[in-house]
Amino acid sequence: MAFQKNSKNDSNKSADSSDESDSECEYDSTWENEEIDRTKRSRRRWSRRNLRAAEDMWNYRHNYPGRKMDNDLQNTDQPNLQFYRNKRPSSPDGVYIDGFHNQWWGDYDKLEWVHSYIQWLFPIEEDGMNYSAFKLTKAEIKSFQKDEDAKERLLKSYQMMLDFYGIKLVDEETGKVERADNWEDRFDNLNRNTNNNLRITHILKCLGTLGFQHYQAPLVRFFLTETLVKKTLPRVKSSVLDYFMFAVLDKDERRELVKYAFKNFEPKGDFVWCPKWIQKRFLEEYTQKETRAKDSDEAIDMESNSNKDTPGNTEVKQMNVQEDNQEEPVQGVSTPFAQ
Repeated sequence: MAFQKNSKNDSNKSADSSDESDSECEYDSTWENEEIDRTKRSRRRWSRRNLRAAEDMWNYRHNYPGRKMDNDLQNTDQPNLQFYRNKRPSSPDGVYIDGFHNQWWGDYDKLEWVHSYIQWLFPIEEDGMNYSAFKLTKAEIKSFQKDEDAKERLLKSYQMMLDFYGIKLVDEETGKVERADNWEDRFDNLNRNTNNNLRITHILKCLGTLGFQHYQAPLVRFFLTETLVKKTLPRVKSSVLDYFMFAVLDKDERRELVKYAFKNFEPKGDFVWCPKWIQKRFLEEYTQKETRAKDSDEAIDMESNSNKDTPGNTEVKQMNVQEDNQEEPVQGVSTPFAQ
């Protein structure tokens, strides 16, 4: 669960507020064990309207006839793994994984407007809107992580979607990503079609579940840079802060991402993606760093000014240069100055 804005009013709360309560944030394991005496966290209370909506959605998903299936059969059949072994097609599209890679790669219109494939390409342990897809089981996850061919195909699916978003994987070991050559056109698509934000969250969760956990943080940091620093993806910003960061499984990496987000977020007092006591710590560290940088710049300026030539020093130096440049008479040679 993420520390997220609950309402527009939350954004007006300042970091130096005397209120120590974290009630405007949901519980988040990111900051566990940071301080022993901070063991209690308040959960956000949903409104009755949200509760009813969530209940209706749950009932719809789990009572939908096409969703009912034999769980034992799913555990033995492992449909997601069979799909990634290229032994069964997706449903309802009827496309094998190799078909996606060979025929859909670069077909941006199809990747944008077809919505049933993402759960097959990036399965997770949650139900989605494609009721012909299957959520991952624990047994399937273990089998998938041991299957190198399946993992290689998953990596290819990831690269295909990165290309769709205008991004490229530059290091398969570290997961480092950067802008692709087509980034301007694809970023424009991301800003126009915000349904991709949910897809990216889905992809991040899948990477963490199926053996590519180290790919999560580099992708999230990339989006933080593009949204907060370069400001190229304004309509992705909320999802990066609310969902992308908190999909990262590694707590240390998650903390660093939140800290990086705070560093580049303005105004600092409106940053609500961590508890108030963490926010205050970040603010103190940021202020101290800014003060040290300012003092260092002032010291450099003072040293630079002290080394500048004053008018008096300049005249003395010029006289010394002239004296050094005067030629001494050579013995035995008559010159007008020697006479």
